[in-house]
Amino acid sequence: MISYLLPTRNRPQALSSTLTALAAMAAHDAEVIVVDNASEPAAAPPAKLDNGLPVRGLRREANEGASARNHGAHAARGDWLVMLDDDSHPLDEGHVEVLAETPPDVAAVGAEIRLPDGRREAGGLPEVIVGCGAAVRREAFLAAGGYDPSFGFYAEEYDLCAQLLLAGHRVVHDLRFKVVHHKIADGRDKNLIVRNLVRNNGWVMQRYAPVHRREPELCEIIARYGEIALKEKAAWGYSEGMCELHRTKTTQPSRAMGDELFDRFTGRAQVRAALGSCLEPDAGARVGIVAEGKNACVVRQVLGERGARIVDDERHADLLVIGTLSPGPMLDALDRYSAVGRVPICPWFPAGVETPVAAGAA
Repeated sequence: MISYLLPTRNRPQALSSTLTALAAMAAHDAEVIVVDNASEPAAAPPAKLDNGLPVRGLRREANEGASARNHGAHAARGDWLVMLDDDSHPLDEGHVEVLAETPPDVAAVGAEIRLPDGRREAGGLPEVIVGCGAAVRREAFLAAGGYDPSFGFYAEEYDLCAQLLLAGHRVVHDLRFKVVHHKIADGRDKNLIVRNLVRNNGWVMQRYAPVHRREPELCEIIARYGEIALKEKAAWGYSEGMCELHRTKTTQPSRAMGDELFDRFTGRAQVRAALGSCLEPDAGARVGIVAEGKNACVVRQVLGERGARIVDDERHADLLVIGTLSPGPMLDALDRYSAVGRVPICPWFPAGVETPVAAGAA
């Protein structure tokens, strides 16, 4: 059985549209749980959708952010929790088959999440889901403690997936699991977003990075979100997040991973596997890095390990390598370059992606 979990707050039209989309799916063994994060007026979902799926509403008296899903998980009857936002929904029933086939050591499955303009959602890593389109085994989710309430929103998935990896599970992405995220702008405060991003991502590294790698990882996060704050004109939020991070980082519960597990968590292991099959070590290939984004530093480090020469002008490169480990932007870049006949190397591959042969730059 599947339990769809939808937290909502003060967006009745978005919630109604999402429930209508769920009602349009073929009937299957599932339920819908709407967790109301203290909306005013209170959310009033129907008791049943047109396709027969039962709906339950849970009311929270304060806005608990993403951790409101924890209450839905405790109340759920399904083996799988399909995590949605009140403005995201599955495109079709492909995830039903995916979850039925998922090996028992996989605790979470990330979806291919599309935005209204056709681009894919940013965020996530090879073994980190994006919270508005993913499925997590209920038993594993509860054993990990669910989402940490102190995160509010943003990077809570990283904390959860770290806990799943430490428990011996795997996390995968499967493109047969398709989700549409309408990403409604109401209630999105850029300063609040940047504050939470720098603070929460810093907490994740403080908690899970091996001790000898912690400071470099924190410095990388601080630099990355400093650039984002400039781009989004969110200097106040960045400053607030940095102050909170410095004030609270030493109080974070530490569950430092070993190097091998941390390399999986950050995507290094997956990049080494992908690039190892494409690049001969110490061959001196000229490589252009394109579409740099989340964990581009990892791609650069692995290319350095392989003895590649990174060139600034992609026209002078023998090979192109995509410089982001976030599945959505990575696949967008693959589509964009492949359309003009310059197929780049993907640093890793979700399930359902045909591995293309990389083209030279000439």
